[in-house]
Amino acid sequence: MSVKERAKHILMELKGHAPFTLFGALLGIFFMLVFKNTSGATSHRLFSVFHPAHVVLSAMVTASMFKLHASKKQFLLVLLIGFFGSIGIATLSDIIIPHIGSEVLGLDVPTHAHIHEQGESSEERGVHGNEAEHHGSRIHLGFIEEWYIVNPAAFLGVLIAYFLPRTKFPHAGHVLVSTWASSSYLLMSLDREITGGVFAGIFVILFIATWLPCCISDIVFPLLFVKSDIELAAPCPVHGRHSHPHIRTEPEQDK
Repeated sequence: MSVKERAKHILMELKGHAPFTLFGALLGIFFMLVFKNTSGATSHRLFSVFHPAHVVLSAMVTASMFKLHASKKQFLLVLLIGFFGSIGIATLSDIIIPHIGSEVLGLDVPTHAHIHEQGESSEERGVHGNEAEHHGSRIHLGFIEEWYIVNPAAFLGVLIAYFLPRTKFPHAGHVLVSTWASSSYLLMSLDREITGGVFAGIFVILFIATWLPCCISDIVFPLLFVKSDIELAAPCPVHGRHSHPHIRTEPEQDK
């Protein structure tokens, strides 16, 4: 498959996944409405559940795609591709994109009105304002700061895929877990009154955080490693599942 054909298929996948991802982003907004009054510690605990769960699902899909279609299927290769693919893509989806989005939109910097409601002195406002600014610029990398949870989750997904390689997983569940992980990350640093404008910005962040990494996980990353005899004919026909009947393999010629 040529680079042009791969690029065309990726664009088809992005277009096909957009409506489904739109619904996922709306569910993420609902999630944040439910947990908007929770403490930062509670939001962190939520993130510590949904982010590793997302890593497990990503590792299962990526490692399964490679094992089912690659010419070399040694455990070490499956492990490396499943591990780095899942950690990288889940980190991009759940952490990096939400972090950049919150920085751009200023969601993690307290407003003057919010500080004033705390009844702080001007000196305290300056100190806490600086603390909030530094807190907002600090990124929380799960595979480093919670390596004992996130990295084993990736290994677990790879092990499952190695012994039971399947690409037909509930796509709705994957999108849901990914969106909730991104929402939890935003809640960890959200320090603004949640208005309609804030929710609009959060919706855009959640949409991008789920849309792009989802297609990277299912299409782009596996295509870098699978056999050259794979043919992609059309976008994923059933977006409710991680189903890839649009991937066809040509039988090898007898030598």
